[in-house]
Amino acid sequence: MRKTMALAVAAVALAGCGMLPAQQGAGGEERQTQDSRPPTVQSETAPPVEPVASPTQEQPAQGGEVIASRETKVTSGGQSGAARAEISALKRQGRTVTLTWTVTALSGSVNLHNGMSTATLEYSVDAVSLIDPVNAKRYRVARNGSGSDAECVCSDTQGQFLKKDETSTLYAVFAAPPPDVTKINVEMPMIGVITDVPIS
Repeated sequence: MRKTMALAVAAVALAGCGMLPAQQGAGGEERQTQDSRPPTVQSETAPPVEPVASPTQEQPAQGGEVIASRETKVTSGGQSGAARAEISALKRQGRTVTLTWTVTALSGSVNLHNGMSTATLEYSVDAVSLIDPVNAKRYRVARNGSGSDAECVCSDTQGQFLKKDETSTLYAVFAAPPPDVTKINVEMPMIGVITDVPIS
């Protein structure tokens, strides 16, 4: 009941802060330009939103069925090896979608500590994004507020350096793409882009 209430409160908060277009790191959508330059950050102010409790650090994969995966060599923060990312769910819930996936170290050491974050001292998966190639939009991980201290609604990865055969289960919440979008690309630092991931 407590988890359901926290997720409901998070969904309400996301409706207020996570849907601002082109606000870097706000968890909203960004219109992608035709060239490869990074999008321009517009300075918009949103009304203050009360912070909400983030979901638990690691949520179990929904259903356990792998709907998309990618194996690659990875390097981050002086750690290197090979890893496999397996997406088990990209579930639409009202105005949000929740991505659930695992990362498994196949060899060497995989830096999840800050390897999937937007900054060296950010220990989360907040740099993961959804890309809608049809509508040319990028969806960033949602935040639980609009200030500089707002935290992502995603997994905390502090201290996670995976060794061979170790697996970490991760999640991130995003603003939902339009209802007619049934497949989307998922971009993960170190891993790359996983294409045509179905939204359920």
